[in-house]
Amino acid sequence: MGETAVMRRIMLAMSGAATVFRNNIGARKIEDGTYLRYGVGGAGGSDLLGWKSVVVTPAMVGRKVALFVAIEVKSDEGRTTPEQDHFLSVVAGAGGLSGVARSVEEAMGIIAC
Repeated sequence: MGETAVMRRIMLAMSGAATVFRNNIGARKIEDGTYLRYGVGGAGGSDLLGWKSVVVTPAMVGRKVALFVAIEVKSDEGRTTPEQDHFLSVVAGAGGLSGVARSVEEAMGIIAC
């Protein structure tokens, strides 16, 4: 199954568990010859970005917070680039939920807390 099909299944399965958006990344040459770049995270930005709401333990005042979510979707044969690995590492290092998903089950495992 291709990445687009996997991504659609993941987005549907996450409904209610997390809020994720498709993060299209790229560039388009405009009239003056320069490029308009779009997408969050540059060349390494993940395919799906969003948040998962969690309730913090009572010892942490019981506040509801949103954890940043970054999921790189790959087919069975797909491989991440060094830039994608770096983006996922930065998100995880900052306390977010991040990882590579090749299936709905892997994606749900990434956001499990």
